[in-house]
Amino acid sequence: MISWPSTAAPCIRPIGAERSGECAAIHATSFAYPWQEADFERLFVASGTIAEGAIETKEEHLAGFVLSRAAAGEAEILTIAVAPQWRRRGIASSLLAPHLSGLAASRINRLFLEVDVENTAARALYANFGFEQVGERKAYYRTAGARLAGALVMRRDLL
Repeated sequence: MISWPSTAAPCIRPIGAERSGECAAIHATSFAYPWQEADFERLFVASGTIAEGAIETKEEHLAGFVLSRAAAGEAEILTIAVAPQWRRRGIASSLLAPHLSGLAASRINRLFLEVDVENTAARALYANFGFEQVGERKAYYRTAGARLAGALVMRRDLL
């Protein structure tokens, strides 16, 4: 059972450029070098972009989102982020489950992602969803202290 801050659970639904500002704000609380609103605007209108958001039903605020890009039967999760006040409440899992199902229904065979090797919470989330490590990128992410961190390349077969 998922626990939410309010009595009404956010609903998961497709999002687009109208949520770019909210996505950028959430991303800024989640990553040392966040994407800007214009970055999200470009991604939302790009061919092959699939995005879902967890929308808080009372105020219609974005609690979290997942953004992927698909091409030639494969897809990559570009980013997933949850607003601080909604973290540790199952939002990421609530986003990933229908996202994976939707990608599979769209005939996506394989899904890839990169995750910071030091992000144990994200690694556990992806492992719970059946992702397996298939590679590693050395010095892939810049951290807040300008240090470089490695990334694990993970994959999940959907079909």
